[in-house]
Amino acid sequence: MNILQAIGNTSLVQLRQVVPPQCADIFVKLEWENPTGSVKDRMALAVISRAEADGRLKPGDTVVEYTGGSTGASLALVCAAKGYRLRIVTSDAFSQEKLDQMAALGAELTIVPSEDGRTTKKLILDMIETARQLSLEPQVYWTDQLNNHDSIAGYFPLGEEIWCQTKGEVDAFVHSVGTGASSRGVATVLKQYKSNVRIGVVEPAESSVLLGGPAGPHKIEGVGIGYLPPLWEPALVDEILPVKTEDAKAMARRLAREEALFAGTSSGANVLAAIEIGKRLGPGAKVVTLMVDSGLKYLSTDVYRTKPKPVLD
Repeated sequence: MNILQAIGNTSLVQLRQVVPPQCADIFVKLEWENPTGSVKDRMALAVISRAEADGRLKPGDTVVEYTGGSTGASLALVCAAKGYRLRIVTSDAFSQEKLDQMAALGAELTIVPSEDGRTTKKLILDMIETARQLSLEPQVYWTDQLNNHDSIAGYFPLGEEIWCQTKGEVDAFVHSVGTGASSRGVATVLKQYKSNVRIGVVEPAESSVLLGGPAGPHKIEGVGIGYLPPLWEPALVDEILPVKTEDAKAMARRLAREEALFAGTSSGANVLAAIEIGKRLGPGAKVVTLMVDSGLKYLSTDVYRTKPKPVLD
């Protein structure tokens, strides 16, 4: 067995403490069990393997991508395991842990400065343009995650796992939207099995573009790019739920302290949205969402960073 075979088959656990009365049962997939601590390992393996299979990526080539960090770490893992050079375009808007993890796995980083550490449409577009320039060099394969349909297939196994682990009794699946690939991949599988399964997607309330609102800065890393992602497929989506950054952070902290589930900000947003749908579905229904990544990726951020308490005389 090699490290890439350790991707997937993550645990499904039920929330016990943060779910209010008269709510559906809420289950979470522990995607931090993947080797880099993130759901993105699934798409990274798919986009690299599929590009190898059809000749877009050849031995000796360099892989290029723009990323907030989790996709970059996942690509770094796969590229290290397969022997490819990796150049990542990222930003100071994302946690230092994510940048350090990418570099530790061998990625060469290009840092695009942000506006006050926040994710904005301009930042995403600047990162994409920087990656595009790098992709013009010879022997480069640009994975281009926002436009790469291979990433959708990377999440089909996740949908299969959810279906099997719930014994087909899943009533709703809820997940936040960055590229749109993960929610689309899971929804594709679940709706093939059960056409009336409810698919809810989550976006930052400060940048609620899926609902037609204006783009705005926010601090839910890895989601809410400020415009409709090219892989967005509204036909698979039943509901869009906006969640405020501060509410997502607060739920992430509650999950750690009350459920012993140590996750990032988008996982907090996922759970808030899952509970909202769960309250409408009521007792006996089953709602599944994702613990997208590990809280270890956010220890330097204000999600978990603690302030020293004053010493009393």
